[in-house]
Amino acid sequence: MSSIYSYEALPVAEWFRRNRELAGFHNPARALYQTIRELVENSLDATETYGILPNIYIRVSIEDEQKGWASVYVEDNGIGIPGNEIPNVFGRVFYSSKYKIKQHRGVFGLGLKMVVLYSQSTTNKPVYVRSSTIKSDKIYEYQIMIDTNNNSPIILDRREYPNKYKWHGTAVKVYLEGNWPAAKKRIEDYLKRTAIIAPYAEIILKSPDLELWLKRRTTKLPPPPKEGLPHPKSVDVDTVKQMLLESRNMSLLEFLTENFDAVGEGTAKAFLEWAGFNPNTKTTALTPEEIVRLVEKMKQYEGWRRPRADWLSPVGSELLEIGAKAILGAEAVFAVTRKPESYSGHPFIVEVAVAWGGQIPPVDKPLLLRYANKIPLLYDEGADVARKIVDEFNWQNYKIKFPAPLAVITHICSTKIPYASAGKEAIAEVPEIEKEIRLALRDVAKKLRLYLSRKEKEMELLNKYISLAKYVDEIAHNLSIITRLDREPLEKNLYKLIEKKIGLTIDELIKHTLSTQLTQQEETIAAA
Repeated sequence: MSSIYSYEALPVAEWFRRNRELAGFHNPARALYQTIRELVENSLDATETYGILPNIYIRVSIEDEQKGWASVYVEDNGIGIPGNEIPNVFGRVFYSSKYKIKQHRGVFGLGLKMVVLYSQSTTNKPVYVRSSTIKSDKIYEYQIMIDTNNNSPIILDRREYPNKYKWHGTAVKVYLEGNWPAAKKRIEDYLKRTAIIAPYAEIILKSPDLELWLKRRTTKLPPPPKEGLPHPKSVDVDTVKQMLLESRNMSLLEFLTENFDAVGEGTAKAFLEWAGFNPNTKTTALTPEEIVRLVEKMKQYEGWRRPRADWLSPVGSELLEIGAKAILGAEAVFAVTRKPESYSGHPFIVEVAVAWGGQIPPVDKPLLLRYANKIPLLYDEGADVARKIVDEFNWQNYKIKFPAPLAVITHICSTKIPYASAGKEAIAEVPEIEKEIRLALRDVAKKLRLYLSRKEKEMELLNKYISLAKYVDEIAHNLSIITRLDREPLEKNLYKLIEKKIGLTIDELIKHTLSTQLTQQEETIAAA
């Protein structure tokens, strides 16, 4: 008699294909946006991380209007992918170069496979890939699909030919069900916001009814992140079990010093004594219960040093200011990069900028531009901790009354971003991160207040000059009659008297008023 119960294992690739909404592929409009985002972020990681100024070309085409099919082509000048690795990189879920402790735009390399899975599930067409590494004398071309039952690549076509012009980088073309008219505004916003956080990139978009050329504004690149080790507070039981299996019969003392960040021999001995473990115990001798207790004690121990931030790559205040001024057309931008902090053993750095005036329209509450590991976050703004902090901030204390032409930029970089949901579009309310955002916002708001105070003072001086100057003509005329002197020299002398009273010439006054800048000394005072 057969059982009424029927069980089967669902292959990982097939599971992600069925649950594509988790990766942002909700509908044709969102899928088109997500496809461009995934491919652009891979291009940025393949360039800036290796000291290459990014050149990214994007082309969106309508392939079949009746079926709602579109194609997306993205090409970069990055380090490229070795020919033998291309099938796995594009055709195997959870195959990536990003499984290391350091800051990445992506986390698991999953987004790229979701692009391929969505493409083949809506159009049944393969992904086209062309790539060559920096030192390769060959260019490789593939057409690939994913075998979702076996989580393996299906190679439909493979070619290789000489790399005559020493081109390096990766070009990807996918066909998908995509709604360009509905996605156009979101894609344009995404690319412009990317240009703010990466002003060293040149991005070109060509599409049916939109051409965008975001020029490179600087050749300065942020420092690349280094590869690191996990912090003792950041690991769980399964992670430690796997590390123990690979520990080659080490002692507990050796295990801690060789596998964890900022753990020297003295620190490890102090912890093991505090936790009640023998430093000479072999890792293979630990029972399951002892492994659980070890991890619990590692999380409780307060003697660990703070995790290093070498694995992070903040943008820096200079690049943030360059990007915001260029793309937002702001009159003034003030940015700050906070010192590294940590939550649950994960290092993070908060950066905040405020942009004022210029082409920023007056708004009833600050326009908020959010970033995580240099990725623009465009959805779920209301669920983000930054929105809460910006809305609660007392802007009146900093001479800002709404409606006002104000934008706030927040950037959090970390080896582990605490997203509020699986969609990875909002940052959760982690107390340590919330505190750093508040402090950073206060720092830049002080600079903005000083700027506005100085501008206000200069406007007062200009108005005072105008008020006095409007009587010059009449006074000079009357003095000319009384003294029988020429009127023109009298006017010049009267204007000089006004300038002496004001303390600035009219040319200096107008110049300062139109382009008020804080001196280094004033910025230092504001920061304090």
